[in-house]
Amino acid sequence: MSANVRELEDLVNGLPKGGRLMALDLGTKTIGVAVCDGGLSIATPLTTIRRTKFTQDVEQLLKIASDYSIAGIVIGLPLNMDGSEGPRAQSTRAFVRNLLRHSDLPVAFQDERLSTVAAEEAMIAADIRKAKRRENIDAAAAQVILQAALERAARRDTHQP
Repeated sequence: MSANVRELEDLVNGLPKGGRLMALDLGTKTIGVAVCDGGLSIATPLTTIRRTKFTQDVEQLLKIASDYSIAGIVIGLPLNMDGSEGPRAQSTRAFVRNLLRHSDLPVAFQDERLSTVAAEEAMIAADIRKAKRRENIDAAAAQVILQAALERAARRDTHQP
């Protein structure tokens, strides 16, 4: 495992003061992106990137990271319902290995089971039209992933102000 792949607690503890996190929900056709505030308390859906070539995808992600002063990345890890890793999790780990060839930003994984379901339920509760939900579901899933990571880190009192 690369030195830049860290446990979530280590990632959060190693952030500079006011450092922000970006979360990615990796799909086969899209990448949902969310960011949080410098206080590490609120995750916000940002955008959905249509996947093309890996290097182009990474360029877009690194531009977002630069634009939003991102100090670390949380990647949704698609575990099976029993907690085991299947082909999608292996694909996510391969994406991270390749990403780390282009970036020094530290990365942590966050269990993403049911994140898309939770995002869709929240969008339905907010009475968002089906077409708009479909357009924004990946970024909303990234928000769910990031919010879960922020809450997990806060529960463990890992962030030192």
